[in-house]
Amino acid sequence: MYMLAPMRWPHFTRLLILGLLLIATRAAAAQGDGTMRRIHVPILMYHYVSPLPPDADDIRRDLTVLPDVFERQLVYLANEGYQTISLYQLYDALMNGAPLPPKPIILTFDDGYIDHYQYVFPALQRHGMTGTFFVITGRTDSNDPAYMSWAQINEMARAGMSMEPHTKYHQSLSERDRDFLIYEMLGSQESITAHTGGKGRMLAYPAGDYDANTLIIARELDYWLAVTTQPGMHQVSSSRLELPRVRVSYNTGVSGLPYLLGGSWLVQGQ
Repeated sequence: MYMLAPMRWPHFTRLLILGLLLIATRAAAAQGDGTMRRIHVPILMYHYVSPLPPDADDIRRDLTVLPDVFERQLVYLANEGYQTISLYQLYDALMNGAPLPPKPIILTFDDGYIDHYQYVFPALQRHGMTGTFFVITGRTDSNDPAYMSWAQINEMARAGMSMEPHTKYHQSLSERDRDFLIYEMLGSQESITAHTGGKGRMLAYPAGDYDANTLIIARELDYWLAVTTQPGMHQVSSSRLELPRVRVSYNTGVSGLPYLLGGSWLVQGQ
């Protein structure tokens, strides 16, 4: 007959207290130091970076930046002293006051198209820059040739790129029920974490569609930041799940970047 060893309560209590303190510390770190911050950091939003297909319609054309134009845009940013940072660095700056370089900028690429691996990734590496890539994980899971594979996504993650969730199937998150939101948002997050080992704490809303319920689920799933399609360059700690971006389109070219980054096109207060 086996006898249970007597519980050493003082030791157990110490372990329990230490565990609770660790949980509390992590929770506090996730919420930051409580200081309200507003930081000027442009988040550029790209979609396709590729040659235009012969059958490109107006929407496809507007969402496209040609590879040679993109490369010249990177040269312009470097010459102007901009330094690419990650959304994780922005989060730490907003929530904990961590320092950023003098002219920080974040480059984001939506959807996970194959051209992000073919054209964007090599260009960023040539210029010593990093980017954040929002992946529609259902497309990758189904081996859609128009989108990056998990092997390519992993290669980019190992090279220092941020690979983040863009939901499973890129459907609107506005006016959806709880089960749908969790399926799309958690499913994508778990896939990114499982395949890359990354945190998957940054989210891009498909087509910028979201509502109050979306924000509730995003908080429950411990998303740290989320980007929208709303225009702006000032990031605010109290709106960390509704960060604005700057859209780069086909007609932006290189000469349009100073105009975009100058901010004169924004309404006052952005």
